[in-house]
Amino acid sequence: MYPAGLFLTILLVLAYCWLILQYRKWFRRLQPFKPDGNISPLTSFSIIIPARNEAAGIADVIRTILNSSYPSALIELIVVNDHSTDATVEIVQQLQQEYSNLQLIHLEAHLDGNPMNAYKKKAIEVAISKSKGEWIITTDADCNAPAQWLHLYDAYIQQQRPVFVAAPVMFTHKKGILSLFQLLDFMSLQGITAAAVSAGYHTICNGANLAYRKEVFYEVGQFKGIDELASGDDMLLMFKIKQRYPDRLGYLFHQGAIVTTAPMHNWSAFINQRIRWASKADRYDDKSVFRILALVYAVNLALLILLPVNLFISGEIAHWLTLMLVKTVVELSFMRSVARFYSQQDTLLYFPFMQPLHLIYTVVAGWLGKFGTYQWKGRQVK
Repeated sequence: MYPAGLFLTILLVLAYCWLILQYRKWFRRLQPFKPDGNISPLTSFSIIIPARNEAAGIADVIRTILNSSYPSALIELIVVNDHSTDATVEIVQQLQQEYSNLQLIHLEAHLDGNPMNAYKKKAIEVAISKSKGEWIITTDADCNAPAQWLHLYDAYIQQQRPVFVAAPVMFTHKKGILSLFQLLDFMSLQGITAAAVSAGYHTICNGANLAYRKEVFYEVGQFKGIDELASGDDMLLMFKIKQRYPDRLGYLFHQGAIVTTAPMHNWSAFINQRIRWASKADRYDDKSVFRILALVYAVNLALLILLPVNLFISGEIAHWLTLMLVKTVVELSFMRSVARFYSQQDTLLYFPFMQPLHLIYTVVAGWLGKFGTYQWKGRQVK
């Protein structure tokens, strides 16, 4: 039994390493987007921010976006209040006195008192129905957008003619193991996103920084068919759009387009976030994404099981250590290029030491995402 399990684990690790080397090849081929200096801003944007109890940071997000140098006549920012119980609404209302292009919508007024699972998707749908821009941008209320963010989106849209654009997101990091772990884990996900989307392989993205044509959102039926899931307002929508426009999805690969956000502040919040992400894994119509997620889960589960089996049956852990070393070295060969793009090269020193923790969290979050429930924004979600 043990040799068969070891052989299966070896095969899984080798398949996983081959995949990571593919991502490395695709990422290294990426060239930063170069905006044409002769282009003048033309694209009108409706920036949508669903907000639930975001009083701590909502003012900074709004000011950063609306004080940018992008022409204010081409921007509107729509905040959708999702049943906030703090001062979020009051803050936005005060800022409306300063910004005529800031709109506040109360989600509660559009629900008819009916409970639901996908509040964020509903918030986005309502906001889009009230929007004026030809392009929708979604971000989160705890994010920070860089100064040239909208200019880069506009230039990319004018030069590349896409209908959907994914863009980079990164966690900030100050101190602590949890913060560092999240940064490294998320950086690998973002590297895979950039590589796979640019290669036309996966439909993966992050709702904190993406854009799509409003008319295309309606062409694909909005969130119909995925509207019962609490998560998936980004990747599941992206796949629907790819079905109609397979060659018009793009990735805005530019350091000036990186949206930053703070990591989860404790382990419970972190695990709940990852369970939420994992909860839509078996709902991907993009089977390439599902197969990759299944492989990643199988590799981590196999290695997690192999450690005690290796130790208690054979009395040593040489096989486990060897496989972990191979996996880590291959991942680092990919992460070097990604870390360079995000200016986080120094954090790679800690990458090998996070591997055991990564095994455990991947298996736990993946299992609970399928069979458990989680807390998000004060709600219990199935």
